[in-house]
Amino acid sequence: MTDQLRLPFTRATRYTDAGFLRAGSNQAALAWLARPEDWPDGRLVLWGPEGCGKTHLLHVWAAQQAAVLFAPDGPPTKPVAIDNAEQAPERGLLHLLNAAAEAGLPVLLTARRAPARWDIALPDLASRLRAATAVEIRPPEDSLLRNLLASQLAERQLRVDETVQNWLIARLERTPAAIRDAVNRLDAASLATSGRFTQRQAAAVLVGLDDAPGEKNQHTATRTPAIAAISETRMP
Repeated sequence: MTDQLRLPFTRATRYTDAGFLRAGSNQAALAWLARPEDWPDGRLVLWGPEGCGKTHLLHVWAAQQAAVLFAPDGPPTKPVAIDNAEQAPERGLLHLLNAAAEAGLPVLLTARRAPARWDIALPDLASRLRAATAVEIRPPEDSLLRNLLASQLAERQLRVDETVQNWLIARLERTPAAIRDAVNRLDAASLATSGRFTQRQAAAVLVGLDDAPGEKNQHTATRTPAIAAISETRMP
């Protein structure tokens, strides 16, 4: 295999309702997002690990509600969407939540952890956030991971047979972030393979990826060496 890589470029992220993959793991989040009028105190927190879809849902909801992304300056006049709310300046976030409540405007927040686990210094902010409805986006099902892998490959026009896709799903870390990382690596190496990957070629590109730290399912420990082992075998 020729050691050629595509020139790096920034791929713009598109957040569309049609492009969001629905599954049982995100069903509760979708149900709550559909009825902001029912949010207690007008606040909803979506939480879950990196890549679970919470930012995608936030942007879709913001577009549907004509909401503005978090800006701590001035009182809000429209619904508000706050991504990575756990990292927002506390005082600015508190003022915004208070102003939105006074104006009767809904506020959607996302974070990697439930509000009860945030490290918050301001007692008033802590009480408001912990009183908000917090909805977890649960770990993805096999079907969601398979659909995500297929859609990511198709978006980049990479040709990977279904049997190879199944092999990847069985060996990669069971998170959307790991799937996206794997596809990014394949995309970067696709010039040398004309965009098509066999199992052995995919293994050569992805060696070490399944050893990355993070949450793995109960079977991962027995499957982790597979990518590295195959990649060490010389290709014909």
